[in-house]
Amino acid sequence: MTPTDPLRSYLPYYQSNERGMSMSLTGECFCGAVKYEVTGPLFDPLSCHCSRCRKAFSSQSSNYARIDPGGFRWVSGEENLTAYVGTHGFGLLFCRICGSTLCGTFNESVHGITLGCLNEDPELEEIHHIFVDSKASWEVLPHGVKTFSEGRTPTDRR
Repeated sequence: MTPTDPLRSYLPYYQSNERGMSMSLTGECFCGAVKYEVTGPLFDPLSCHCSRCRKAFSSQSSNYARIDPGGFRWVSGEENLTAYVGTHGFGLLFCRICGSTLCGTFNESVHGITLGCLNEDPELEEIHHIFVDSKASWEVLPHGVKTFSEGRTPTDRR
């Protein structure tokens, strides 16, 4: 993403993980109808515990990493996608057959993937847990993970 990217201006705490690993990864939905490939690094891996992400991902948190949109392609099943797009141009793409959340979009371009749909281990070193003050009461975070009460600040990028 370039410094003038609208996603960067909308998300003031955008972090470009310079340590992102460049690799080829594949992913697919639960039923296998939709498949994709990512070539290039994953950036800014997050586990968000806010109430909106819990609902969107039907889980205690979302696990998500940003990508370079130029390194993403649908391998098969693109016709089986359905989308939810919010008021700011951010959205999610789902398999219309099984309901798996596959990726996030901004202005109709894929900008990140859900880590649970990957077929390979992305070998991420550290995932930041954000909005942990609003996590579900029944969730217990692993000992030693890096947590943030809300989103991260620019000083948290180090």
